Formats: sequence, structure tokens, C-alpha cells
Amino acid sequence: MRDIFDAIQKSAIRIKDAIDVKDIGYSQQENSSGETQLQLDIQCDMIIEEEFSRVASVHTIASEEKADAELMHEDGEYFVAYDPLDGSSLVDVNLSVGSIFGIYKGDFGSAKMVASCYVVYGPRVEMVFAENKTKLYLLQSGEFEFVKEIRLNEKGKLNAPGGTQQNWAPYHKELVDSFFAEGYRLRYSGGMVPDLHQILLKGGGIFSYPGTSDKPEGKLRRLFEVFPFAFIYEKSGGGAIDGKNNLMTLGHAHVHDTAICFFGSNYEIARVKEVYAKNA
Repeated sequence: MRDIFDAIQKSAIRIKDAIDVKDIGYSQQENSSGETQLQLDIQCDMIIEEEFSRVASVHTIASEEKADAELMHEDGEYFVAYDPLDGSSLVDVNLSVGSIFGIYKGDFGSAKMVASCYVVYGPRVEMVFAENKTKLYLLQSGEFEFVKEIRLNEKGKLNAPGGTQQNWAPYHKELVDSFFAEGYRLRYSGGMVPDLHQILLKGGGIFSYPGTSDKPEGKLRRLFEVFPFAFIYEKSGGGAIDGKNNLMTLGHAHVHDTAICFFGSNYEIARVKEVYAKNA
């Protein structure tokens, strides 16, 4: 596991340098979801693939930017799924973006997850790594230094609602509004990594990406985004559900399967379960 952790750190440092360039224009390519890729998306994907190609314990990688998984080393035992630059369209307006990594042993799947990690590229570069506990690291002088362990409070103050409101179910809108009526503050940048990072570091709250009329199975991808953050939130003392079920009990049929998802501290997750049990 240490060699994978080191590869992620090396990738993050190189991606930070890649972000700090002028040209981040669109390519002529589309990713697996039909989204036009930024040159930066492609570059970051190549950086991570190159770093993992040097790690003998990595058997297979799967990227949000690639249609299929790719074999790295026949004798490796770990399968790594990653989103090389989540929220990359925010780079040109200088908002925080991130990389997400799900680390699985023996095969891909929520039951096989043994660790997960994400990196935030903002005013500072921070990394959160979860295995048995959730730990925060800060990039300083070219190295990641341990800062602290992260634990969520039982109840938070932040509300980050994803998806276009006009496509929400009425009961979901009522749920989101009810949090605001309790005094929760809106936090939504359009980037999964910075929004979930803020909720973690501020002690709690709720991030939601429901099923919508245009995306009934949700938008966020299980292997690259949903399972890694579900693992992190559970290891931090919070919860992660699809409205009713624990996200870490879900299966997948394809590497790009999506899921409805809610991440938060225990109070907010209990509220979601209550509403969705009656309506969804």
C-alpha cells in the first residue's frame, strides 16, 4: 500500500504543476461519458497512469477518462480507479479542483475497497487518505506532511445540493429546503472534491446528488467517485447512502456505473433516510 500512497503523492505534485500553465483548452476528444475533454484532463490522466505503471503491486487501473480498465502488472494485487481531475472545468475560473482514488484489493467493487484518497488543488494542495482512519496531509516544500486525523461531528452546518433543481423530485427539494430552514449554509462550487472536503474539515453537513428526471440513476460514478468518498466518510464517523441503502453495499456492472448519493454526518444522513423511506 505504501508504494501506491507514494505514487499518488508524486502524481499530485506533477498535476499541481500541470494546472499552473496558461493553456487548458479543450481537446477534440470525448471521455467515456461523452463530455469533451480538456487538454488538462488528458494530461493528468497520463501522469497518473505513468506513475502507477511503475508500481508493481498495481494490477489494473480504471480512469474516468478511459472507456475500459487497463492491465498494469499481472502479479499485482491492487486495482485502482481514479478520476484524474474532478471539476476540471473550474480551473479556468481559478476554483479548487481535485483528484480522487479508490483502492481495491483483488478486483474492483465496494466490498473490495481497502483504502481511498483524494487531493485538493486550491490555495494549498491538501490530501486526504483513508485506510483505518482518515488523515489529512499538506504539501509543503515538495513533500506531503501529516496534519491531523479527521472526524465528523454528529451534526453539521453545511448543505451542498447537486443536480439541476428543475429536475429534482418535489420531496427532494423539500428535504434540501428543510436544511436551509434549520440554518444550514449553502456550499456548492460544482466540484465534488472541494465541496466534500469543506464538509469534512468544517465538521459536517450534507452533500447530495439525487436521482433526477434527466439522470434517474445519478451522475456520479461508483468506482471513481462514490465508493471512494463513501469509504472516507464512514471512516470519518459519518455516513454515505443512496437515499435508503449504504453506498458501500452497492455492486456495479460496468466501471462507469453511476449512483444516487448522499454523504454527511449522522444527523443529516438519518434525515435523508427518513424522507426517502416515505417517498422514493
